[in-house]
Amino acid sequence: MDNALPPQPLLSADQLGQILRAARKHAKLTQAAVAARLNLSQNRVSYLELHPEELSFKQLLTWCGVLGLELKLGTRGAVVVPAAASAPW
Repeated sequence: MDNALPPQPLLSADQLGQILRAARKHAKLTQAAVAARLNLSQNRVSYLELHPEELSFKQLLTWCGVLGLELKLGTRGAVVVPAAASAPW
């Protein structure tokens, strides 16, 4: 059984906070555990989950790494082709 979270489209800052919180809980990590890995306080992690618009891009990438998330950008509604399948060689 695959225990991965399904991909989620990200359309608002509020959604980002919800996704980060859900991924943290899915990984069975506390805010304190995530905070230690991000070199932040537990209070700051709690605040950023509620106010994700204040995350820097660097913090977001680090947070995604801690939670095993992958950040992808693309045209809305586009079909995603795995990189290995699209390589011409």
